[in-house]
Amino acid sequence: MNTPGLVLESVACTRGGRTLFEGLDLTLSAGQWLQVRGANGAGKTSLLRLVSGLLPPSAGEVRWRGEPVAGQRDRWCRERLYLGHEAALKDDLDPLENLQSASLLAGWPASRAEARAALTDAGLRGCERTPVRRLSQGQRRRCGLARLLLSRSTPLWVLDEPFNALDADACRWLSERLGEHLQRGGLLVLTSHQSVPLPPPARELQL
Repeated sequence: MNTPGLVLESVACTRGGRTLFEGLDLTLSAGQWLQVRGANGAGKTSLLRLVSGLLPPSAGEVRWRGEPVAGQRDRWCRERLYLGHEAALKDDLDPLENLQSASLLAGWPASRAEARAALTDAGLRGCERTPVRRLSQGQRRRCGLARLLLSRSTPLWVLDEPFNALDADACRWLSERLGEHLQRGGLLVLTSHQSVPLPPPARELQL
């Protein structure tokens, strides 16, 4: 049996005086993934931020490799990648600059060549030096997702609606990258209103 990588024990989340969920127990091991579903405002993004250590639970505990996340912040930031619903790009920078900046802040700096190769793989060849403000919504999404190519050694990926604004080709590309991550023994938590073209999740959570 795989040793659990991510564990949520009796976790609750309260925002603005409203309890979004409580008593949540979850275990994910290497090569497993979780799909989170729910209506807008149900708490999907809050759950992903809580899993990522960006939001403290109002009750319960999040553990990574057997230890509370709260006590291993530096390691936790290196071993998980969180991509929010918004692309989180700087409009005045080009994709190459955005990707290198994000990688540096995440603690795994990428060379110019590595960043360029990731953008090419993500379908942005020829757009590397175009200011992000001039890119389409789909291109912006691809730019953000290019970070996946630079974080292959990051065990846990937490993605909020990653398939939004992607065309069919980009959805296939993303599905292949996610599948490769799981085959390497990575863990994946994502939200999606769509059917995700991956093997059935270890767990599907409806909020």
